[in-house]
Amino acid sequence: MRYALSLAPGEDAAHKAGLIALEQTVELPRALLTAALAERMSGRIETVQRTGPRRALVELSYSLEAIGDDLPQCLNLLFGNISLKPGIRVVGIDWPAALVASLGGPGHGIGGLRALTGAAGRALLCTALKPMGLSAVELAQRCEAFARGGIDIIKDDHGLADQPAAPFAERLARCQAAVTRANAASGGRSLYFPNVTAPAAQLPKRLAAACTAGCRGVLISPWLVGLDTLRLIRDEYGLAILAHPALTGSLFARHAGMAPELVLGDLFRLAGADAVIYPNAGGRFDFSAATCVRINYHLRRPLGSLRTSLPAPAGGMDVATAGHWLCRYGPDTLLLIGGSLYAQGDLERGAAALRRAVEALAP
Repeated sequence: MRYALSLAPGEDAAHKAGLIALEQTVELPRALLTAALAERMSGRIETVQRTGPRRALVELSYSLEAIGDDLPQCLNLLFGNISLKPGIRVVGIDWPAALVASLGGPGHGIGGLRALTGAAGRALLCTALKPMGLSAVELAQRCEAFARGGIDIIKDDHGLADQPAAPFAERLARCQAAVTRANAASGGRSLYFPNVTAPAAQLPKRLAAACTAGCRGVLISPWLVGLDTLRLIRDEYGLAILAHPALTGSLFARHAGMAPELVLGDLFRLAGADAVIYPNAGGRFDFSAATCVRINYHLRRPLGSLRTSLPAPAGGMDVATAGHWLCRYGPDTLLLIGGSLYAQGDLERGAAALRRAVEALAP
């Protein structure tokens, strides 16, 4: 584990690293531990490097015995109590092979999503059903138009839950039926991913309903319902998972929290996300292009035997610049375009034009 430290006046980097090592494990002063217990369970300081007048980079290692294959405990060990302290940012994690293998990663991955959609050799396309407040009938009409136009994955907007205007059960049935009709008419293989983010008591019911309706995947916001929920969906329901980054922005402060590529790249992928939405550079949010490239890399880099995950740049993606981002990010990308696609007016025609443009860029 690598932590970037911001030091208060008079604060020593090695001392702060030592406090982290104890706080995240045994949570007692070293004087109260036996030598054997301290050696076995407390964090170990590997390196301390000053990077500025009040900045340091420290590397700590932890025993796998403190984690097992427990993902919530893994998060707790990496950043639990120290998330409440100032000036600590997680910037790097070297994942042990045994932990990577036990967490398992995506159930489908890039190859699996390509097989489900029939999208070989080109980038995949995604859009969101919106806005909140439309009826289930109106959302299903939009869903069918997008499917007829060749959008690969049509997801609920992450704000669509169980509102009176479009209750979950009705929206699920109507939108899945709409995609089925469109596929039958066009010969396409578009998929509808309902948003199953829900209270704990409702989540299994919504997942079961999605399976019964014939959905092959779902949208979920892991930081709202708990990251380990992804493993539940993967292992118990076999559904493909499109993960939304809602609430994770609270982690991405400049000198505190966790680096975006570790949360949206490593952690989401390890937990089972087949594709991960993130706010692309130049959109409504302030991620830099360099940050986006790092997220893409972490989702697609070799990591033990884990399948790779599709990066899904979003948050203000424009139809006019889709080609630019595909040239930059490559074909193993899920382009998520919402408002700009709606602005085309005729949803089916706009979707078809975007699909043709993406196909023309395929290597």
